[in-house]
Amino acid sequence: MGRAGRAAVKEHLPRLRKEWKLDFIVINGENASNGMGLSGDHAKVLFDAGADCVTLGDHAFDQRDMFQHIEKDNRIIRPLNYAQGEVPGRGYRIFDARGKKILVIQALGQVFMKKPYSDPFSAVDRILKNHPRGGLVQAIVVDMHCEATSEKMGMGHFCDGRASLVVGTHTHVPTADTQILPKGTAFQTDAGMCGDYNSVIGMEKAEPMRRFITGMPKNRFTPALGEATLSGVYVETDDRTGAATRIEMVRQGGRLSQSGPV
Repeated sequence: MGRAGRAAVKEHLPRLRKEWKLDFIVINGENASNGMGLSGDHAKVLFDAGADCVTLGDHAFDQRDMFQHIEKDNRIIRPLNYAQGEVPGRGYRIFDARGKKILVIQALGQVFMKKPYSDPFSAVDRILKNHPRGGLVQAIVVDMHCEATSEKMGMGHFCDGRASLVVGTHTHVPTADTQILPKGTAFQTDAGMCGDYNSVIGMEKAEPMRRFITGMPKNRFTPALGEATLSGVYVETDDRTGAATRIEMVRQGGRLSQSGPV
């Protein structure tokens, strides 16, 4: 989330990759550029910090250079069901992580979203049917980018036994329901943001609070610039079956800091 979030990633991620011996790292970069989308320059910052894949969301193309940049860098994944017709980039990709194949999929939800995106469940289903967990891919990650917690949970159960991890993004607030579902899919409703939590979902408090109280906008939203927390999830999987064997919350630095996997 903005400059503070990028700073938290740069500060903590290289150390976590080394200490936790991470094979593969996915970052949702949806709000990395001033809280609205992702620029090519800021994508480079995230990759240089250690990301293997960067997913986007409903603000995928708010930064105009992403229309061209996403075609040049296939490590960036936009939502699978972003729009009908031709859209730059791809909604999924199989990555090679130290000789292991990792499938990353992103989908946009429909409930409470501003645009009528196409059905995310049928879009994800088509990809999972062609790439069964434990077959040619060792792990499958689904980033479900949407407002409604129920829709994120629905996607988790829809993918249970077929994905290694389903994690929600978009609402910026980490949830406390970290779990492994009955058929071996790790799940958390929302990973939270990498940003300053002394804020309103990463934005300086004054303007959103004014709008809540008066109903009248005065200024633009601007990202909060205090010390940020790196938030996310840590998952271990079985290379043979692709099932999750462990999932833990990640909170590093800032107001929400806590110890992580050991």
